[in-house]
Amino acid sequence: MENPLCVDNEKLVKNFGAKKISEIKDLPSFYTFEKELIYSHRDFDKFFERLKKGEKSAIVSGVNASGTLHLGHKVVFDTNLFFQKKYNIPVFIPISDDESYVAGKVETQKQAKENAIELAKEMLAYGFDPKNTFFIIDNIYTNIYNLAFKMSKKINYSEIKATYGYNPETNIGLHFYPAVQTAHVLYPQEILGIKNVLVPIGPDEDAHLRIARDIAQRLNIPKPSVLHLKFIEGLDGKKASKSKNNTIFLKDNEKQIIKKCNSAFSGGQDTIELHKRLGGNPDIDIACQYLKNYYYNEEQTKELFEKYKKGELLSGEVKKLLSQEIIKELKMFQENIKKIDLKTLDKCILKNN
Repeated sequence: MENPLCVDNEKLVKNFGAKKISEIKDLPSFYTFEKELIYSHRDFDKFFERLKKGEKSAIVSGVNASGTLHLGHKVVFDTNLFFQKKYNIPVFIPISDDESYVAGKVETQKQAKENAIELAKEMLAYGFDPKNTFFIIDNIYTNIYNLAFKMSKKINYSEIKATYGYNPETNIGLHFYPAVQTAHVLYPQEILGIKNVLVPIGPDEDAHLRIARDIAQRLNIPKPSVLHLKFIEGLDGKKASKSKNNTIFLKDNEKQIIKKCNSAFSGGQDTIELHKRLGGNPDIDIACQYLKNYYYNEEQTKELFEKYKKGELLSGEVKKLLSQEIIKELKMFQENIKKIDLKTLDKCILKNN
């Protein structure tokens, strides 16, 4: 059955020259690769080969400063953490407080900056190493604009118009922001001399990276490699999104988590009697899919699916299993937040020289 959430991924391969990750024989031994939660790439094979040879490497992975973290971020965060922990490489995290403001996602620059600082705190609580993680908050590290000006000379209006569909009525901040995003992506190469860089993104962000890779080529520096992750399904089976309120936020309490899990789209029958007689469909059941993709190993998943198909396991019981896994994970995250002190956080935020 075709997954509608993979349509954007497929377009990148068919229309924009991305390559399927499954074509690479040598992939990392990590669940996001093994469970095919990563669909395609640009030069990941080259990045991984250089990384294994010990070449100095880095990851750039941004988040938007318009809200708080949710489970929709899990695949990219876990992938970044895997590389940071296994290969001890730095992770640079641009938090786009300025884009949140010019795009109207927040009302004031002050709010965007406060959101960005809180997000940085949440990222450390998620598990990123404070000694090897660096936050680029543009409202604080304004030197990024010097690099953005350099990038802007290599980008023309027709390119931005064709990529984003902007017109003369679009505010000039959005017209300029691709230069800032390119500055974020190329920061390790241009400022630190780190040539082997990986940028894990969702398929909807590939346009930013196509521009950044083109600019890198025009500047005669190595193109950053890219991983395209699949969208995480929301509780309703559609793309997980803050605006749709169809996901679980990392700060949700136990009661909220249970309520949201109980509302998840079900693959079960209309009644308990029918379900016990006919069984359910784990392939469309969101709780089954979450457990399979993010929490259970192959053996656990096989047992779960067999019991669900036979009607031995009810939809409500599967949702309870999922809520227990999420509560356990988020309890640790929420306890970690309390332990993050301001001095530790401050050292991770890049500042002007």
